[in-house]
Formats: sequence, structure tokens, C-alpha cells
Amino acid sequence: MTRTFRKLLALTGLTLLSSPLFAQRTLIHCGQLLDGVRSDLQREVTVVVEGNRITAIRKGYSPPASGETVVDLKSKTVLPGLIDMHVHLETETRRGGAYDRFTMNVPDVAFLSAKYARTTLLAGFTTVRDLGGSGVNISLRNAVNRGLVEGPRIITCGKSIATTGGHADPTNGYRKDLMGDPGPDEGVINSPEDARKAVRQRYKDGSDLIKITATGGVLSNAKDGSGPQFTEEEVRAVVEAAKDYGFAVAAHAHGAEGMKRAIRAGVTTIEHGTFMDDEAIALFKKHGTYFVPTIIAGKTVADSARIMGYYPPLVTPKALAIGPKIQDTFAKAYKAGVKIAFGTDAGVYLHGYNAKEFEYMVEAGMPPLEAIRAATVVNAELLGLRDQLGSIETGKLADLIAVDQNPLQNIKTLQTVRFVMKDGKVYKN
Repeated sequence: MTRTFRKLLALTGLTLLSSPLFAQRTLIHCGQLLDGVRSDLQREVTVVVEGNRITAIRKGYSPPASGETVVDLKSKTVLPGLIDMHVHLETETRRGGAYDRFTMNVPDVAFLSAKYARTTLLAGFTTVRDLGGSGVNISLRNAVNRGLVEGPRIITCGKSIATTGGHADPTNGYRKDLMGDPGPDEGVINSPEDARKAVRQRYKDGSDLIKITATGGVLSNAKDGSGPQFTEEEVRAVVEAAKDYGFAVAAHAHGAEGMKRAIRAGVTTIEHGTFMDDEAIALFKKHGTYFVPTIIAGKTVADSARIMGYYPPLVTPKALAIGPKIQDTFAKAYKAGVKIAFGTDAGVYLHGYNAKEFEYMVEAGMPPLEAIRAATVVNAELLGLRDQLGSIETGKLADLIAVDQNPLQNIKTLQTVRFVMKDGKVYKN
């Protein structure tokens, strides 16, 4: 009986030691720490990680005890994992890419999306909001959550909601016999009733939020890039239905009238905002709506449009007219006191270059600390995850990155991330 008891005790001990209650402790020695809470850098700090959580933050470099692992980042600046509020993980820009929808199968899209997800994570973005695809983005989120694919934490809208012929109508540019008449199931609406059904379909599909295309867009194969494409009643129906299901609503909008309708109807964010006017700015501030500027996307499409044949003929003039304006709009909105959330429209440019947006934001007048906060604590708050993400604090998820230099002095250093930890797992070191 004694020997049996000892064997059982030994087996139980091994089981307990391998359980989450006894997760391995990692000590991260940070030369400099920008924790997302304080405005200054802390020097020579140890961040203690157990499992997927930060369990302590200590001054100085704590020596490892038995069984503890040390990550030496004494020559680096450590920050919270970055959050991008506007990506498209199913696609990536390339010359002639508009025709991929006729040649690529769903598995092709899925394999590429896995590649783009990993690229995004290794660039230091540990959480993203995917704002539109075919539905593969929902499966990608699930695969990342299950550990089948390496990628950032994904919050996705699944398929964007459009109006007939509007930006995100999936059959724009098709010949008539292929065009059909897509409806709410495919994310195309033409009434408040359609709007409610489309939201409910997104819920059924497994989406995390709703996105609408409140105005025309640049890359859709349609002529208008800025006119309003939803009535205010339709937007209001989307927002009301979304609220019932616990969804936030993001609204793509370039033109002023479309974004004003969307803000009055109660959307959470406006994406792009190119032709924002003073009345729209006043509405942003009145309703507390966030602006997600996507400056890098504007610059990229304008550059690409200058390459012969890069975009279809209907797209090129829109890209040349709209793209270059976004940075100036951002500067105007920021100076006016509009709330800014960091987002880039990744996929419109090559994945992995998300941090170039910081450079453009600083160029336009936003201080580096505010730009970094827009991609950390502000975005975490906007996602409703402020208690989990956005800063390096005890009890939060262990999402950390490291760069070579002090980003408050050289914002470009964020474009070369040397270390990435997400959920306590090191992906890049």
C-alpha cells in the first residue's frame, strides 16, 4: 500500500507540475520598457510571465531561480504588442490582383491568408481587426485560436455589408449573366429590413463585429469613390441590429455626406475619412466616434495607380484622386481633437509594413507617444479588451514586442521588430 501510494503521489505530482497551475516562469530582462501606462521609459526592468499572463513587473534584472527561463532584451526597448484596427488578411495587393476572384479557389485564399497572418504577427502586431473578406477570415481566426496557424489575435467582421453596386458588392465588374442579384446573405442590402437580416447572417456566420461600406471606395470596380451609398435609415437599422447582438459597427467612408450619416446613426469607427469636412469633425467629437485613418493605404494606392495596368481602368483615377489626401485629413482631424485609432488597411499594401503608419502619423503632427498609444491602449479600449491588452501590467495577457531603439526618439524603429511574444509564447527572438 505504501509503495502504491508513493507511485500515485509521484504521478500526481508530475501531472500537477505540467498543468497550467505550474506553468513555466519566464523572466524578460528589458533594457527599456514603455509599458503603455506611463509616458516615460523605465530602465532595467524584469517582466515576469507565467503561462500566458504577466504576473509581476520588477525593477532591476531578477536572477533566474531553478526552472525559470530568461529572455535577454537588455539592449532593446520593450512595448506592448501592437494592435491594427483595419486589415484584410485574405488578400494582398499586386498588379492584376483584381482578377484573382475569377481564378483562385477558397483553399488558395486560405493558404495565402495563413501566410499573411504570420507575417503580420512577426511584424509586432499581436492583435488585428479584419474588416472584410469572404468568410475565410472567420476560419483563419478559428485556426489561430486553436493553435493550427501562427498569427495575431483576430477580431473579424467576416463579409462587409454593402448596397447593390456599392463598395463591397462582391459582383461589381462582373458581366451581366454572372452578376446576379446578391442579397443580405451575401452582405448586400437595400432596405432597413435587409440591413437587419444581413447583421443576423453575420452573427450566424460567426463574425465578431459589423462593417458597412457607407460610401464608394477606391478599389471596387465601380466609378464612384466617395458618394454616399446607404440611407441614414439603413445605417441606423444596421447599428440597432448590431447592438442587439453585441456588435460594434465600423464604417468605411471617404465622402463627407456618407460619414455624417454613419456617425449620426451611431457607428463606432469611421475608416479612411478622406473628404471629412468641418461639420463631420463636429459630429465625430459630439458622438465620440473614432477615426481610423489608414494613411499608408492612401499613399500606396496612389503610387500603384501610376503603374500602367496595376488597377482596372475604373479604379486608377479614384486611387490618384483619393489616396494622396488621407494624410492631410488625418492632420486636420487630429488637430481638431477627433479621437484617433491606429489602423492601416493592410492588404491594400504589402502585409508586414503596418508600422510604416506610425511614421506617417508623426509626420502629420501626432507625437510619437500618442501614435503608439493609438495602437495599444486606445485600440484595446475600443475593442473592449482594455483589461486584457494594450499595456504591460500585472494580470494582463503577455503580448510584448521589442525594438532596437527608443521609439519616442525614432518612431521608425517600430518598423524593425526584433522580438514578439503573444499569449506568453515567443514567436520571434
